[in-house]
Amino acid sequence: MPAVVIFCIFLVYRDKIDTYQAVLSVTLIMHNIFLIGRPRPDFFWRCFPDGQTNPDFKCNGNPVVIRDGKKSFPSGHSSFAFASFGFIALYVAGKLHTFSLVGKGQSWKLCAFVLPICIALVIALSRTCDYHHHWQDVVAGSVIGYFLAYMCYRHYYPPLDSQICHKPYAALTLQIQLEYTRNRNEQIKWI
Repeated sequence: MPAVVIFCIFLVYRDKIDTYQAVLSVTLIMHNIFLIGRPRPDFFWRCFPDGQTNPDFKCNGNPVVIRDGKKSFPSGHSSFAFASFGFIALYVAGKLHTFSLVGKGQSWKLCAFVLPICIALVIALSRTCDYHHHWQDVVAGSVIGYFLAYMCYRHYYPPLDSQICHKPYAALTLQIQLEYTRNRNEQIKWI
């Protein structure tokens, strides 16, 4: 995906130095993912599917499965679960006014907010239970996912404690523009 974006930007700007630096950056990122990560907890069984090691400890498993076994940090499933269900939780909380003065004291609204978070938590915990990730991988992926969900939500919607948290900024901007135009037309009419 980064290569597609870099290529599209190159087609627009035709900047070879920028493209070269971007490709180097992506290559460095992909290389460092393998350096900072550690093998998955089930890496031994990926290398030796029959459970028997050989004298020189060379992996005899499927190369694709072995390569995937080296990508443990962070957990992509946890990150995706918290990004998607975290956004759903924030969106529902905004629509129901869960944290504003209008919705305080109504526990069903809080349950509607917590339910998607619990689903994401179950998905994240399943990654450690099925022995595919270390707990640190799951925690890091979950934090990254929820952070991205919160940032994306707040980019388009007001804070959850706001009285207008159920409306996106685009609708609020349009409403302000319409009121401004209406007021301006009334002022012009009286002149």
